[in-house]
Amino acid sequence: MADVALKNITKRFKTVTALKNVSFDIKDGEFFVLLGPTGAGKTTTLRVIAGLEKPDGGSVLFDGQPVDHLTPSDRDVAFVFEQYSLYPSMSVYDNLAFPLRSPLRNLSKDEIDRRVRETARKLRIEHLIERTTAHLSGGEMQRVSLGRALVREPRLFLMDEPLSNLDAKLREALRVELKHLQKAQGSTTLFVTHDQIEALTMGDRIAVLNKGSIVQIGTPEDIYDRPATTFVAQLVGTPRINLHEATREDDTLHVVDSTIHLPMPGKEALPSSFLLGVRPEDVQIHSEGDFPGEIVLTEPLGVETILHIKAGEKTMLSLVPGMTTLRIGDQVRFNIIRQRLHYFRLDGTRISV
Repeated sequence: MADVALKNITKRFKTVTALKNVSFDIKDGEFFVLLGPTGAGKTTTLRVIAGLEKPDGGSVLFDGQPVDHLTPSDRDVAFVFEQYSLYPSMSVYDNLAFPLRSPLRNLSKDEIDRRVRETARKLRIEHLIERTTAHLSGGEMQRVSLGRALVREPRLFLMDEPLSNLDAKLREALRVELKHLQKAQGSTTLFVTHDQIEALTMGDRIAVLNKGSIVQIGTPEDIYDRPATTFVAQLVGTPRINLHEATREDDTLHVVDSTIHLPMPGKEALPSSFLLGVRPEDVQIHSEGDFPGEIVLTEPLGVETILHIKAGEKTMLSLVPGMTTLRIGDQVRFNIIRQRLHYFRLDGTRISV
């Protein structure tokens, strides 16, 4: 496996700059997630690391050594795509064995067989090994696709949204299996996704990419609890963060056009006008709560319920456990956990208070 570093990578496609001075490092054995919306530059980043795209500026390093001059095959990386990229007329066995049969690898038949069967066992597809991939389900095909990468034992795994085409239950199951396999093997992995749940549950660290630039790098806890910008705050978290303009007057914070007024946090860092962020789980219904509101919508999800509470002209989302007897039109009172408030400048950057 390998340490990987990107140093000031810039990539342009004619008049479009896909990556702008992108820098980050991936530690040996780390599961590193690149999170961002469609068009952020995630796949381009993977292709630059793999050597499939040549950057216009910057350098890619493996174990501290530049690899910009190396071909994709010489970089020894395994690429797992969103599409399965399997040979439909071949058996699962032959699909797994295919990358090992290259003359460049010079592996014996017994070694190939050992690797194929061991990989099939890890992915729980031993019973499918003689079946052609054309007769597999989506989840089975994705397991085989992952197996083709695992069987190679490369220096680095690059995974481009490999779970996005699967249904929710299967995606959850494979998410757990993939993370377990990565930890068991200690493989260095860069996983690309637009799904914040995948990022938070799988990543040792997360880099948030937006419009070709890195916005924030940190642990899942850093990204969720201390978002660097409103973009990150809104990208991560379900349901979405409550984000409203607020003003500072004397010792009180006022959420504009609402009934919400809070004491100052005790610091002098806040400007007169700013954005206040409140996670829905920090808006808590209480019979003696500080703030009045009206339920205008409920979203029961079984294990929890999302409440939309109108407070003045603004609506706050609240996340409560289980099902609730509250209905549209009910008058409620609620509290806000003040220790977990987020403050942002009007340009979207975080204010530390």
